[in-house]
Amino acid sequence: MYSGFNHYDRQLTARVAKVNDPNAAWRNQEPHWVLIEDLIGGTYELRRRHRRYLPQEPRELDESYDNRLARSVCPPYYQRLERMLAGMLTRKPVRLNDVSDIVREQLFDVDLQGNDLNVWTYEACRKMVRYGHIGVLVDAPSAGELGRPYWVTYTPREILGWRTELVDGAQKLMQLRLLEKVILPDGDYGEKEVEQVRVLTPGAFEIHRLNAKGNFEVVESGTTTMDHIPFAIAYSNRVNFMESRPPLEDIANLNLKAYQVQSDLDNQLHISAVPMLAFYGFPQSAEEVSAGPGEAISFPAEGRAEYIAPPSDAFDSQFRRLDQLASQINELGLSAVLGQKLSAETAESKRIDRSQGDSTMMVIAQNMQDLIDNCLAHHAHYLNIPETGSSFVNRDFLGSRLDPQEIQALLQLYTAGTITQKTLLDQLYEGEVLGDEFDVEEELESTQAGGLIEMAPPEPQTMQTDEIPA
Repeated sequence: MYSGFNHYDRQLTARVAKVNDPNAAWRNQEPHWVLIEDLIGGTYELRRRHRRYLPQEPRELDESYDNRLARSVCPPYYQRLERMLAGMLTRKPVRLNDVSDIVREQLFDVDLQGNDLNVWTYEACRKMVRYGHIGVLVDAPSAGELGRPYWVTYTPREILGWRTELVDGAQKLMQLRLLEKVILPDGDYGEKEVEQVRVLTPGAFEIHRLNAKGNFEVVESGTTTMDHIPFAIAYSNRVNFMESRPPLEDIANLNLKAYQVQSDLDNQLHISAVPMLAFYGFPQSAEEVSAGPGEAISFPAEGRAEYIAPPSDAFDSQFRRLDQLASQINELGLSAVLGQKLSAETAESKRIDRSQGDSTMMVIAQNMQDLIDNCLAHHAHYLNIPETGSSFVNRDFLGSRLDPQEIQALLQLYTAGTITQKTLLDQLYEGEVLGDEFDVEEELESTQAGGLIEMAPPEPQTMQTDEIPA
């Protein structure tokens, strides 16, 4: 008799979450990272994943598939585009305003890894473009160790979970779990990589480390001088708090398609692109026939030989498909992200496209600038410095070097008193006439009263009567 008990409606026993368990937002984002991370690994990583990205045909032998896999090379479209966008953002160094000398000096090694602020910004921008957002922890060990703040960048894969509360109309982090990997000594000469989870709360921290039994245990805990978690976030394609999507995900999928089409084309070229010599009219009992330099073939009465080759346009469709994919990738990378087209256009149309389409990169630049400003505030708070200062991240992504006519026009405006010296120097700096190391404020301070030194024209020399030559 049917009992009416539904196994699918029964209440399952909830498992207690562990310190290393990612939250629901992390799980929603994780499928969007996998392909991009593998593309960053290049051809080696895609070959290691083999059938995940390069399917095996139904009747393709394992040996044939392995040979095809070994010949397949992934074009690095995504890698180059990611580096290009980060390079556009950091083509001019980050400018600092009202930042104390102590903080400026420490920013030459901002992460205690030997990277200055500009190099750090480049790497942070690459991760922000790759994942959709990043987080930066401004940490400061005790004075007995390093004794100075430093910046640590975390990708969304390393941000396992968080808890927030609404304080004064804004979300405040009350708990943050960060996944880290540390290198520990193993024996006299070896070393091993161990996972650990850093749990942060306002004014306190815990470090949970994976032990030999596979469990996480607290190995370190303590308090901080901060009444908040010194963690800053920057987005390139925000979905929600601590949740985003990679802005170049479509380009990653097209890159994978190019890899598959290139593999098929290379395989067909390997098999059938070389002409094959065929013999007709030879009896089946005949010995193997060979052809080559210095050899002669004896044909039977009805025998003949010819080369069999595919038509000249047999692979044109696949070559065109590869060209289409490359064009799509370039168009998406420069049009969708930068608002620029690769086709030849007039200067006016390019200017219009740029004003309409630079919004995405502008958002990235603005968010990166806000990120640096927040990190500067945390950095100054650790050092008990009231002046936090601010930063400016480059907005001129493609460059706009002034031509000689434009420079002459600026000089005429300054000479006529229409613009100030500061405006002149700012325009020359933005127009890449002055070097990246040029500081407008320092230059203004070093000149007389903030203006150019007016050089009096040389007085004409009058010749004495006795100096007139005969």
